[in-house]
Amino acid sequence: MSVYVVGHSSPDTDSVAGAIAFAHYLKATGTEAIPTVQSDKLNPESKLVLEKFGLSQPELLNDAAGKDLALVDFSDIAQAPANIKDANVVAIVDHHKIGDITTNSPIFFYAKPVGCACTVLNEMYKNSKIDLPKNIAGAMLCAILSDTVNFKSPTCTDEDKAAVEDLKVTSGISDTDGVFMEMLKAKSSIAGVPIKDLIFRDYKDFDMGGKKIGICQLELATLDQVASIRAELIQGLEAVKAEGRHSLIMMLTDVVKEGSDLLVLSDEPAIIEKAFNGKISNKSMWIDGMMSRKKQTIPPLLRAFGA
Repeated sequence: MSVYVVGHSSPDTDSVAGAIAFAHYLKATGTEAIPTVQSDKLNPESKLVLEKFGLSQPELLNDAAGKDLALVDFSDIAQAPANIKDANVVAIVDHHKIGDITTNSPIFFYAKPVGCACTVLNEMYKNSKIDLPKNIAGAMLCAILSDTVNFKSPTCTDEDKAAVEDLKVTSGISDTDGVFMEMLKAKSSIAGVPIKDLIFRDYKDFDMGGKKIGICQLELATLDQVASIRAELIQGLEAVKAEGRHSLIMMLTDVVKEGSDLLVLSDEPAIIEKAFNGKISNKSMWIDGMMSRKKQTIPPLLRAFGA
């Protein structure tokens, strides 16, 4: 029986490259594995990376019932495929806080506080002395550059930088700055993209003190890119919030200015203001230096919601 390797519900380059890399790792260690994604609508950056290295888009997986699963880049039920409780989770590779997925028996669990799941996978390949294919190495390198925002994110560690140096050799890529700018151009492209697709381009739901909190992020070269559609974004967020969420936050991250404009819709906006020690005006709040959802957005919200 094959193991289905899957990343979180809103696939980014780390979860896509991670699924491919982890599936190859499992095959190399004697377990039949299939890389999958939870959405066949990959973001422009992930599509670019797959095309750049000649990798096929992983299979679509949106129902986990009865399947053996290996999770990569997440361990939260809210980010898992439907019917995750009816699946058999056999392995997890991650770089986030430990989520709420539980298992009935011991599993392979490899997690580290680094900037990218592909950094963890690179270490696994090295420790197991498994050869990493050139094209998968290239995709993993891109995932690390993306997740660490070319080493600018506070989530970035020396291990991420060392992994990129390893992967540069294996992939034959030398100009990482050029690769990152190529990805940023694709990632920040919004022309003609439906509002809902922009919201769910990089989206995650969290349970915070029994309340459902949605957090999405759009990385941009400049906030001017969304100036003309700001009202439409807020309308779109209102519709998503109305589906049963207590709060919905969209991080409009300016990579050049190194900060995020938060679009905030909440039943209790004072909690959000308390979390970030700021003031919401016209559903907006600028947070200087905020680049990372994982390290700078989620932890203060968890504390504010008493989770």
